Amino acid sequence: MSPLYGGDEAGLICGYLFDSSATEGARAIDSAEAAAWLASPTDAGDAFVWLHFNLSHAQAERWLVRHAELPDAFFEALKDGSHSTRIERDEEHLIAVVNDVHFDFGFEPSDIATLWIGVGPRLVVTARAQPLRSVDALRTAVRRGELPRSPVVLLEQLMRTQADGLVGIVRGVTARVDEIEDELLAQRLDHERARLGVLRRLLVRLQRLLAPEPAALFRLLQHPPAWMAEDDVQELRGSTEEFSVVLRDMQGLQERIKLLQEEIAASVNEDNNRSLFVLTIVTVLALPINILAGLFGMNVGGIPLAEHKHGFWIVVSLVAGFTAVAAWIAFRKKGPKRS
Repeated sequence: MSPLYGGDEAGLICGYLFDSSATEGARAIDSAEAAAWLASPTDAGDAFVWLHFNLSHAQAERWLVRHAELPDAFFEALKDGSHSTRIERDEEHLIAVVNDVHFDFGFEPSDIATLWIGVGPRLVVTARAQPLRSVDALRTAVRRGELPRSPVVLLEQLMRTQADGLVGIVRGVTARVDEIEDELLAQRLDHERARLGVLRRLLVRLQRLLAPEPAALFRLLQHPPAWMAEDDVQELRGSTEEFSVVLRDMQGLQERIKLLQEEIAASVNEDNNRSLFVLTIVTVLALPINILAGLFGMNVGGIPLAEHKHGFWIVVSLVAGFTAVAAWIAFRKKGPKRS
């Protein structure tokens, strides 16, 4: 079967049957073959299937209800408004809500979507409404021949793939912050505050959505389903620790962006204060001539020096003197602040 981008008639984007006893390892299957295999007896050894659905397809959820035998918690999670990352146990199934970046991720806070996962002894279901990067990378790895030995290992590989993708995002954001910092040191601010704001909102949203819920994860690791092997539990614990490391890196990067924003704000405030000081000085220097011009412009009798032959130059001298005194006072008050 050639996997379809938008899904087949049931909304299945891709499906694989993993059987360690088979020579081909992973075999691509369609929705009809998956339904027949799931309806078959359960004595298939350690074989299991992975089905990846497009929830934008109208038939996807109906097919899952009819054939997948997933618990109600999975379908409730699809309709739940909470999209925070979590892994919970529902009897013999694992229900995971994982947030991932779009396939065409452009470092925008809106380029994040949710992936819903249901894991059972014979079945792994992943469902999304928009193309996501990590699950597509996992599908590519399966095509290359990387075969997980169990459903939990497949879940663990997906989480590790997502962690690797987050590391790439952190590196990309770090590179952009480095560029902004270099431009800041070179006094080329332009629109760097807006760029930093976008990057910070992206990191905040990623951290809020991707941080696994500690309580649910602790309960799962302490009381896993009976069909989960101890090695699988340890690998799942290791993948969650990788998430914690990436989230700590994100927190540190947020603090760095915050410091840069504060430095840029301080620089902008300093420029504004300098401009305001220049405007104040100009206003002070123009004050004497404005006052004298107003006084001598009144149409009343008794204006001094009106008949004096050197009256104009006397007035100019008075204005220049008052202006010099005002300038001396203004710059004398500014001097201690600069020193």
